Amino acid sequence: MSRESRSEVLLERQDGDLLWVTLNDPRRANALSPALVAALTATFARDLRAEGVRAVLLTGAGKHFSAGADLANLRKIAAAGLEENRADSERLRGMFEALVRQEALTIALVHGACVAGGCGLATACDFVVAADDARFMYSEVRIGFVAALVATYLSLRLRGSDVREMLLNPEFLPAGPALEIGLVNRMVPEGELRTAGTQLAAEILSKASSESIARTKRILLDILGRPLNERFDLAAEANAQSRLTDDCRRGVAAFLEDKKSPDWRRER
Repeated sequence: MSRESRSEVLLERQDGDLLWVTLNDPRRANALSPALVAALTATFARDLRAEGVRAVLLTGAGKHFSAGADLANLRKIAAAGLEENRADSERLRGMFEALVRQEALTIALVHGACVAGGCGLATACDFVVAADDARFMYSEVRIGFVAALVATYLSLRLRGSDVREMLLNPEFLPAGPALEIGLVNRMVPEGELRTAGTQLAAEILSKASSESIARTKRILLDILGRPLNERFDLAAEANAQSRLTDDCRRGVAAFLEDKKSPDWRRER
């Protein structure tokens, strides 16, 4: 395992194709300070697949995944004007957008409190694995904020009534109920969180082409909110383009030969 330590995040490569990204400010419950936001944006904006990363596992150091907004920064923006607040919002947008558009598989491993922007960070991932002690809340309306950036992608995970419940009724949602509504994909005992994340990544990467994962993630974003005919246009083109990839040719050939798909991770 290789490790790259920064003050805000800890990056670890495991098994060659997994990248662990750890929020590394446990003293402040991994609050989203400007420095942490910048470090995460820089990490997720990288072409990680070109670096050999097939899955990113996002976790938090200490007792909690993330407490959300950084209090010191909140004090500053409370006294700032429109342009300063717009600049801060654009920085947050850059972080969320980089994560949502990251073409490697993304898995959040959540324990303890997962609040506001921290909750948005977790649920921007493709999969959320929660420890049984995890608690989720979008608390923005409690302090007069609007979870506007999260609202752009939360509907990819939750039905409309649950989006409204989460964003308009700010109460902690335990891991069990979060699993029931689809905010969480898996729930495990707290001590098994890291192992469960590794196993989920290995399971998916062995049976799914990383190229297909990336293209599927892309089309899900591209068709969002478009008229039906535009969605079909984009989908038809994506379908045709995917058939020309090396992975598609390998997958079809393997299926025709023995009715099985390749072990995509072993044959990477």
